[in-house]
Amino acid sequence: MLVSILLWLLGALILLAAGVAVTLVLATRWIAAKAERLVPATGKFIEIDGNRIHYVETGEGRPIVFLHGLGAQLHHFRHTLFTSFGHGYRLIALDRPGSGNSVRAKGATGRLPEQAEIVRRVIERLGLEKPLVIGHSLGGAIALTLAVGHPETISGIALLAPLTHMEPTVRETFGSLYIKSPLLRRIMAHTVAIPAGLKYAERTLAFVFAPHATPADYMVEGGGWSGLRPSHFYATSTDIVAIEHDLDRIEQRYGEITMPTGILFGASDRVLSIHIHGQPMAEKIRDLDFQCVEGLGHMPQFIEPERVTAFIRRIAKRAFAG
Repeated sequence: MLVSILLWLLGALILLAAGVAVTLVLATRWIAAKAERLVPATGKFIEIDGNRIHYVETGEGRPIVFLHGLGAQLHHFRHTLFTSFGHGYRLIALDRPGSGNSVRAKGATGRLPEQAEIVRRVIERLGLEKPLVIGHSLGGAIALTLAVGHPETISGIALLAPLTHMEPTVRETFGSLYIKSPLLRRIMAHTVAIPAGLKYAERTLAFVFAPHATPADYMVEGGGWSGLRPSHFYATSTDIVAIEHDLDRIEQRYGEITMPTGILFGASDRVLSIHIHGQPMAEKIRDLDFQCVEGLGHMPQFIEPERVTAFIRRIAKRAFAG
């Protein structure tokens, strides 16, 4: 009798778990479908070694390429800077592989040299003559990797709140993204991650934008909804796991950078500390244009677009002087 009861309970638990899993899968699909409606692809696509890269561009003149950060997408630049940047430059913003509307190639690792090589290939395919590269957050680490690995490809780099140094441990804030198993990463992407991401979106964005308020139009015009899709979560988790494989080694080569380089960092950044990722760079890159902005957080392109535009144009003047 006891065995029968235990078997019944076990069966009931299995059915309950299956029901929860199905509910999460359906919720994920519904949220992802809404995300695709609200933030559709708005640019063009090119194929690079199995990666389908989505990009937007505007203007004419010397080229500037924009690389977004972890879990972000090209609207972090298109929405904030492109309409007010002014004349004289051809502005190109990419969805990095797996992020936004770009698709990462099967078997790709997301490692920094791999992503830098894809950017190099995009520059080549679009016929861009030695562009200035802008990198925000993780995009800054990729721009630095491009600068040390393919310096002949670009004229300079301008970094916004960049990731520059490997910290000893994965910060607790990003613990939910640090999933080393690709299988578990995929399971999470299609079940728990997206409903949880929507539930805690307000809290997450408050942290990312602190000490400033999240812009009211961020989720649609700023592309925020785009992150609420399984493919985007999977790519973001892949990116954060991949950082530790190469960043330590790349750090050791910053002294090789001789091209015009600038860093703009908010002193109140709570995502990446200016003391770890900003100030030490002044001793590693010769003639670094380092701008510390008091009271500014991790998203300067949203909070102070005029200051960011002026900073980029200043570095561009140096980079394209020849």
